[in-house]
Amino acid sequence: MNAMPDHSTFTVEEEQMMLDTIDRWCREKVRPRVMEMEHADEYPTEFVEDMKEFGLFGATISPDYGGLGLRATTYAKIVMRISEEWMSLTGIFNSHLMMATVVEKYGTDFQKDYWLPKFCSGEIRGGLGLTEPNAGTDLQAIKTTARKEGEHYVINGSKTWISNGIKGGAVALMVKTDPDLTEKRYRGMSMFIAPKMDPDTGEAYTGFTTGNKMDKLAYKGIDSGELFFDNYTIDAKRHLIGGEEGQGFFMAVGGLELGRINIAARAVGISKRALSESTRYAQERETFGKPIAEHQAIQLKLGEMATKTRAAELMCLDAAEAYDRGERCDMEAGMAKYYASEMAVENTLEAMRIHGGYSYSKEYPVERLFREAPLMCIGEGTNEMQRIIIAKQQIARNKI
Repeated sequence: MNAMPDHSTFTVEEEQMMLDTIDRWCREKVRPRVMEMEHADEYPTEFVEDMKEFGLFGATISPDYGGLGLRATTYAKIVMRISEEWMSLTGIFNSHLMMATVVEKYGTDFQKDYWLPKFCSGEIRGGLGLTEPNAGTDLQAIKTTARKEGEHYVINGSKTWISNGIKGGAVALMVKTDPDLTEKRYRGMSMFIAPKMDPDTGEAYTGFTTGNKMDKLAYKGIDSGELFFDNYTIDAKRHLIGGEEGQGFFMAVGGLELGRINIAARAVGISKRALSESTRYAQERETFGKPIAEHQAIQLKLGEMATKTRAAELMCLDAAEAYDRGERCDMEAGMAKYYASEMAVENTLEAMRIHGGYSYSKEYPVERLFREAPLMCIGEGTNEMQRIIIAKQQIARNKI
């Protein structure tokens, strides 16, 4: 069983109330400020506090640990709504939730009781520490190591492009605990919760430092940074997730289904905003004595954008529903992520064409959407990898 247990206590009415609250927050608080903050690459401290208050840092985690226990379908709808306003905000809590989900799915009872309440409240925020300068999709190429010394592990290495790496307080850190293993190399990988300071004492750990916030084309606001470990020492009981070495690879890939559903939802949000901005602009902008919405060339674009956006949304929700049912859905999640992200790229480009020269102005949201969309084709596994996964599952499910 690949999904989290269905521990939602929300009624349909309560979930709708939450969606309405998110809608109102996006419309009244986020929209008026997002353009200025995104262009300044400003970390959205106030919005993070709001999201803590909404419970989004524990959105999919069980209420037993202080989470909301939302179904994946509800969570996907929230991600879509927020991504229509500013996709970066969804990365702040989604990267964090992937860290928390690893602990909930694979951690010991002690680790769940110790870490999850702190994660759900947002007291400790973080993300996944997987990527290294020479290791992205190929996780087995990581070089960060953890050497056991008595009841502690000493970690050395570096990570890069880590979301929440600068502002966050911890990461679920992938390391090699048996770097000499040649057969089944993934068996030599383990996952740790690596905080910057001891939650009990508040004292900073030595040996854990961060680099500068990376300057990016898009995905502004959220901090993507480098992490460095130099004889960083932590105890095994509290930090080695699951209490057993050699399980890190399975923990990392075990969270990818929900992660890919999230990327699909982000892409849908971007597409929806591109469509709504284009629909509005096409009715306002006039050429040859009438709104451009009355020109067949523009109508063809809007019709195709609307259809592709709806199809992407339905594929995303289909994958989320399969996840909620506890079914294996790597194929469905991969399809949703692949299609929705490609459509986001296409739709934002069409939005640029509809807006004409104004699309290059930073006063219009389509300029930002056009920069944001390509990341959806890369994050949580490239679309080239998605097609391979989809093909393998297609064959496996239809053996002759």
